[in-house]
Amino acid sequence: MAQFAERRWWRNYLKKKEPRDYLLWKKQYWQDFHDKFREHIDLQANSKIADLGCGPAGIFILFPEHDVVAVDPLIEAYSNDLPHFNTENYPKVKFVNSSIEDFQESEKFDTVYCINAINHVRDLQLGYQRLVECTKKGGKIILSIDAHNHRFLKKIFQLLPGDILHPHQYELKEYETFCKEAGCQILESLLLDEAFIFNYYVIVLEKL
Repeated sequence: MAQFAERRWWRNYLKKKEPRDYLLWKKQYWQDFHDKFREHIDLQANSKIADLGCGPAGIFILFPEHDVVAVDPLIEAYSNDLPHFNTENYPKVKFVNSSIEDFQESEKFDTVYCINAINHVRDLQLGYQRLVECTKKGGKIILSIDAHNHRFLKKIFQLLPGDILHPHQYELKEYETFCKEAGCQILESLLLDEAFIFNYYVIVLEKL
């Protein structure tokens, strides 16, 4: 049901956006986003990158010269639905039609991005496990989350889910605990946007 809603959301969101203009804007958006934590990321020419939960215009578009694996359970749907998403535009990206929980790769990555995605997984513990498994020791994981500001509202959302696209409802400290339990140290938690119910954070992790 959540994947159906996600697919419909993207169709509605992009239907009036010209593909070229949107992708140019999105690449600049990712550049500005990446600059906020660049000090933690040491990308070399041979760095291996993964973008888990990439969507149709994920951070993979920022790295045209790198080997990237981009993973999303709706890759095939985006190809069918959206003129904004054409795999031929990204010759160095390997696209994998898979959920984060089902993704298993023998290759280990220097940097793993999971942007606006961990809230969507069906099994949060397994999702974290997969993120860590595919990262090299000492590699970086960039994780973004929407975190509750008010405990009483969090409990209401947990009991009566009001957001079908985000089945997991937690506070920042809880997400940080999940990261540590998965085998990572937190280098920084960056507040990127404030709102009444949720704040939007990027957590920069290093695999131990």
